[in-house]
Amino acid sequence: MSDGVTVVTTRDALLDAAYDAALAGDWDRVRMIDVARAAGVSRQTLYYEFGSKDGLGEAVALREAARWIEGADAAVVGHEGSPSEAVAAGTQWTLEEAARNPLLKAVLTDDVGGLLPFITTRAEHLQAAAREHCAEHLSSHWPSIPADRVRLVADTVTRLQFSHLVLPGGRPEEVASDIAVLVDSLLGAQHEHA
Repeated sequence: MSDGVTVVTTRDALLDAAYDAALAGDWDRVRMIDVARAAGVSRQTLYYEFGSKDGLGEAVALREAARWIEGADAAVVGHEGSPSEAVAAGTQWTLEEAARNPLLKAVLTDDVGGLLPFITTRAEHLQAAAREHCAEHLSSHWPSIPADRVRLVADTVTRLQFSHLVLPGGRPEEVASDIAVLVDSLLGAQHEHA
């Protein structure tokens, strides 16, 4: 096994242990030594990988975001007739998955005290990852859309999705439909089927 694989495996074990610890109780009371022990590594290894408990929490959130991006990508396949259709499919999947995700439910109900900021006031890394992915998808599938419009749509859609995760505003399909209308408005009709 190469060192790269070992590091990834160790990192994943630590993230799994942190995820389990978050679901089991109050994140504020989770101790780094307990996470390290559950992953079968030393506390020093944990600190080397993540630097701090906040770094660990952020890494757990980013890993969940990566999983969500993969799921949203899969949901978009077959719904790429227009940018708004693709965004709607991704948005609907995101909001439906939010209702099923045990960590997100625990965070939003503050059952794991201390993690809510990672999707609200400290969500800049998560939003940046989602925004960049959305912009990349739009640019690669609809290269005729001006870069400034791609950035505007990606930022607006991402912020709305995060807003609806934290404070749901309707059934996922309704929210997705409303966001699709907004995307069409932001891009104009000329890009609808470009």
